[in-house]
Amino acid sequence: MLIKKFKMRTIILWLVCMVVVLSLLFTDLLVSQSINDNSVRYEEEKALTVARIVSQAEVVQKGLTEERAGEIQLYANDVRRSADVLFVVVIDMKGIRYSHPNSMLVGKPFKGGDEALVLEGEEYSSISEGTLSTSLRSFTPVMNESNEQIGAVSVGISLEHIQHITNQNHRNIIVGSLLGLLVGLIGALLIANYIKKTLYGLEPPQIAKMLEERNTMLQSVHEGIIAVDQDGLITLVNKSALTLFKKAGLPEQPIGMDITTYLPMTGLERVLKTGEAELAREITINEISILVNRVPLIVDNQVIGAISTLRDKTEVKELAQQLTGVKLYVDALRAQSHEVKNNLHVILGMVRIGEYEQLKTFILDLVNHKNHEIGQVTDIHDAVLSGFLLGKLSYARECGVNLSIKSVTVIPKATSADVIHEIITILGNLINNAIEAVENSPFKKVDVNFSLENQRLKMEVKDTGSGIKTEDLAEIFETGFSTKGEDRGYGLALVKASIDDLNGHLTIDTFKGSGTTITVEIPYEIKGDSID
Repeated sequence: MLIKKFKMRTIILWLVCMVVVLSLLFTDLLVSQSINDNSVRYEEEKALTVARIVSQAEVVQKGLTEERAGEIQLYANDVRRSADVLFVVVIDMKGIRYSHPNSMLVGKPFKGGDEALVLEGEEYSSISEGTLSTSLRSFTPVMNESNEQIGAVSVGISLEHIQHITNQNHRNIIVGSLLGLLVGLIGALLIANYIKKTLYGLEPPQIAKMLEERNTMLQSVHEGIIAVDQDGLITLVNKSALTLFKKAGLPEQPIGMDITTYLPMTGLERVLKTGEAELAREITINEISILVNRVPLIVDNQVIGAISTLRDKTEVKELAQQLTGVKLYVDALRAQSHEVKNNLHVILGMVRIGEYEQLKTFILDLVNHKNHEIGQVTDIHDAVLSGFLLGKLSYARECGVNLSIKSVTVIPKATSADVIHEIITILGNLINNAIEAVENSPFKKVDVNFSLENQRLKMEVKDTGSGIKTEDLAEIFETGFSTKGEDRGYGLALVKASIDDLNGHLTIDTFKGSGTTITVEIPYEIKGDSID
């Protein structure tokens, strides 16, 4: 559209100018016509009033009765000058003038052709052309003491005089209109500048584009977003939040509702009062755990609202488990890679110095050692799990820890690969914790034992560390709790989450100074041909 090519300030100026001009134009037309009509009525009333005064004058009544035109002429001219009218003419019943501004016309018939009705006793006004000019004439009859008509009075006002008054009034209206237009322009400029400043210099198309982009962005975000104003009323909810609320059994149209009524546990009303952000908090809505962040919206040091992001804790937990599983795989591969590199360096050194007998012995020991390690996981038929455990053996040896893996029964492949992933998350964190627990122990030993009975897999991780304090047992599975410093305390929380997902259970046997044994038992469905 053509209007999009102009800036907002230009549009506002043109709009205000058009409104003002059109308003003033219609006002000018209406007021001018009204003033013109009022001016004519005023002059008409003035002329009638003068005519009535003259008709009731004694000198006029006697002059007509006694035919003394001279006295009437003097009186009529005095009235004409005092009333500032064009003429004051007194006529008898035959239409003969007894007065006139031009004394030469006294005694001659009245001209104009509009005097007939007044000689019949009517009072009226008309416009006609006489000996002077076209004028507005007011007629009134002259009555004697017996209430008999003896003549008439005509008072005329020049139309040029009326037009002059109308033009003067019109000029005043035009001047006022121009002043109004000037004031309108100044006001429009001030308003345009104020709006421009309020909108940070953005044009309406830019604002519309930004709004569209913001809405698209908010609706495409995977996290749920809910915003409230300073009164706690919900102003924004994106699709992800609506999906989450629907899952929790909440109303699907929360816009405009009070946040404390719709979602009292969200904590946004507290953020509005304190103006402080609250991050990584957990809330429960109808048995659904949600992780939330709450941030105040501050403009000019005033809290004008608050916004909260929401994420289903189940999704966060799954993501954390996936990341943990990947990390455990990487650690195992890194340990194996590091060990292989060290062994290759040893072999290369022996080759260079020609110690072939020692080289032979080293390789045989290495092969026997690897065969021993492989033998520890022979009964575990899942390649992913056995490969992971081999990596842990290398990692433990790198840390100077004697890691032993035993399986009382054959462990076939599981029906679901997700179960293996959960097992790796569980074992990876438990073995890492056990290795760290024996770091300062004189006898660094970790045992991992497997057994399968009635499709229930039992895993036991035992270390010779210093044990777990009794007062810490109630909190070790809480997210973020750790006795080893900051940015720790997530491993056992993930272990607990994985065990809960698999409908398993966990027991801990620990004594101060005597080590810790953690036993995990989970359901384990096997494939029909996995024992073959």
